[in-house]
Amino acid sequence: MALSYRNGKLKHGYINERVYEFGVTRLTISTIWKDVREQLKAGKVINVARKYKGSKATRFIDVEKVKTIELKDRMCLKDLAFGLGLPITTVWRLVKKGEMKSHTSDIKPSLTPQNKITRLHWVLSKISASSLGGNLIFDAMYDVVHIDEKHFYLTRVTTRYYLLPNEEKPHRTCQSKRFITKVMFMAAVARPRYDEDGVVLFDGKIGIFPFIYEVEAMRSSKNREKGTLEVKPIESITKEVVKQCLLEKVIPAIKAKWPLNASGKIWIQQDNAKPHISPKDLDFLEVAKSDGFDMELICQPPNSPDLNILDLGFFRSIQTLQHKKSSKSILELVDVVGRAYDEIDNEKLKFVWVSLHACMNEILRNEGGNSYPIPHVGKKRLDRVQLLENKVKPDMVCLEKALHVLENMNNDTQEPAEVFTATQPNNQQQ
Repeated sequence: MALSYRNGKLKHGYINERVYEFGVTRLTISTIWKDVREQLKAGKVINVARKYKGSKATRFIDVEKVKTIELKDRMCLKDLAFGLGLPITTVWRLVKKGEMKSHTSDIKPSLTPQNKITRLHWVLSKISASSLGGNLIFDAMYDVVHIDEKHFYLTRVTTRYYLLPNEEKPHRTCQSKRFITKVMFMAAVARPRYDEDGVVLFDGKIGIFPFIYEVEAMRSSKNREKGTLEVKPIESITKEVVKQCLLEKVIPAIKAKWPLNASGKIWIQQDNAKPHISPKDLDFLEVAKSDGFDMELICQPPNSPDLNILDLGFFRSIQTLQHKKSSKSILELVDVVGRAYDEIDNEKLKFVWVSLHACMNEILRNEGGNSYPIPHVGKKRLDRVQLLENKVKPDMVCLEKALHVLENMNNDTQEPAEVFTATQPNNQQQ
């Protein structure tokens, strides 16, 4: 401090330097200097620690103390500041400097030990040797169609808008926030295909199909006359309803849109929901193997939405566009969701498939678990500089770790180790 002041005054620029160094305001530095100057005048030992009002605590902050506070007591800055015994503004500065960070925790499906083993085997079955050099790569999965169901709501309970200070706030109403009108859709997507020049040969969008039905109005009202056909959502999605949609809508759409030069066999991947039909359903096999096509139904591992393209991010993209379009009836909602599905850029679908391969590496790293965030690999940047690869290589360290885990599990159960082989043809078409 002796080199920083002269004749009771701080050197020019000293306050600004301390403001930048400690991330505090000029008023804080001025207050500390005032205390130091009074101590110098009184001939006391200089103590530059900032004292909080009503407390003898010094300015030194041990951020490691945050770990001693229970998670439920640090869900907002106010609770965290109370647990640390600090002002809210001080805690906010620590967050701004990066010494603490906010995190949004999402609930993920609970996995049993058997679920983890199944997930590991599933990922390992998607690894095969490349025809060039014999390196291990993930199957590009050009011959796989992912299907899944999702509810789309007429509106959201909470919506954010940006308004001017004097602008009137939007007023939205509904009879019950617990029973907002919704319709379930079944979507089907595949991996997009491009030629050597990057021209789209197949956008990968098979279709999105609502579960609705038409019924005549029983009585007249201010909205329609008696006998008018009304569109209503199917409330109970049973196995028969799903089977009818699959046989009458999804499979015909695949046959109509599938590239002519693609491989012969097509794998339709579904989750393990109870309304889904069995892969050995006779009616499905009859329709799936007609017209020169060879389709087979497979089920992804239980409790594994991170292994389905639609749950991994494509449904969210549809929902984002859907809520940007106004809809006030079920018929309008069906039209809006359909238009949102069609308007999504096929590049988004291409990027989700890259995320799927990244998730597979994380599953290997986590020994079949799902305690990981969706990896960010800079897909847009890599695609911009033409470094985004379709033939993704698995992390060899993670692969060896997963094989070691499975070997130990097989030894514990005294079962022969299962050699992972592709459960479907390795289709690396570009």
